[in-house]
Amino acid sequence: MSLEQYLPVLLFILVGLAVGVIPQALGYILGPNRPDPEKNSPYECGFEAFEDARMKFDVRYYLVAILFILFDLEIAFLIPWAVALTDIGSTGFWVGVIFLIDLLVGFVYAWKIGALDWE
Repeated sequence: MSLEQYLPVLLFILVGLAVGVIPQALGYILGPNRPDPEKNSPYECGFEAFEDARMKFDVRYYLVAILFILFDLEIAFLIPWAVALTDIGSTGFWVGVIFLIDLLVGFVYAWKIGALDWE
C-alpha cells in the first residue's frame, strides 16, 4: 500500500479541522469584545446556579419543559408524514389526521388543567 491511498483521508481530516477551527478563530479575532454583567451572568435552568444545592425550587419549570419537549417531538413526527404523503395514500393520511387530533386533545387537556400556566 502506498501513501497515496491515504491522501483522501488526510484531506478529509484537514477540511474538517479547517471548518471547525477557522470560524471560531475568525469570530474570536473579529468579534466585538463588550463584556456586560448581564451577558456574563450564569443562566441555565430558571434559578440561580450558585446557591445551596439543597435549596427548594419550583417544579413547574420542569413541567413546562417536559411538556414542551413532548409536544415538540410529536410535531417532529409530522415532517416525514408530510414528505411521504403522496406515497402513503388515504390510509396514511387518515392515520396522520387521527394523530393530529390526538395531539390537539392532549394539548387542550394540558391547557385546561393549567399545566401551561406559569402564574
